[in-house]
Amino acid sequence: MGAQKTARDDEFRAFAGSAWSRLLRTAYLLAGDRHGAEDLVQQALERAYVHWTKVRAADDPNAYVRRILVNEHARRFRRRPAEYLVEAFPDRPAPTGPDPDARAVLLAALAALPPRQREAVVLRYWEDLSESQTAAAMGCSVGTVKSQAARGLAKLRETSSLSELTTVGGGR
Repeated sequence: MGAQKTARDDEFRAFAGSAWSRLLRTAYLLAGDRHGAEDLVQQALERAYVHWTKVRAADDPNAYVRRILVNEHARRFRRRPAEYLVEAFPDRPAPTGPDPDARAVLLAALAALPPRQREAVVLRYWEDLSESQTAAAMGCSVGTVKSQAARGLAKLRETSSLSELTTVGGGR
């Protein structure tokens, strides 16, 4: 049994290592901050490890773990609402990339969406999943995905800071 458990652990470690960055990006958009995203991914991978036999036997283990991630996010939100004590830590370096302000505006707009709308928008448009894949990840019907994504996009379009950003950046 010892060799079998070691092989199972090695297989899981390889999977977790390859899936970590993809899961972290999705979790970051769902949770709204890096620390919450890391916690979310760790919780999802803990659950995946416990049920690894079932996960690796699935048609798409990545989709299975993504579903666990979305469920963990929903479970966390039901337990207690997010708490934001400070906007940013003063000792944190400035974000890098093409336009840190645009990134901050987009993340703030996503964070303002209700959790199910945020999940639908992130999975459909960031992860580029089909409606049926998104429904499977969220544990709901395709119609629910369509309505939640449409409502989420409508709220994002109504966000003045995003519309200012697209106007200034030459988007429209």
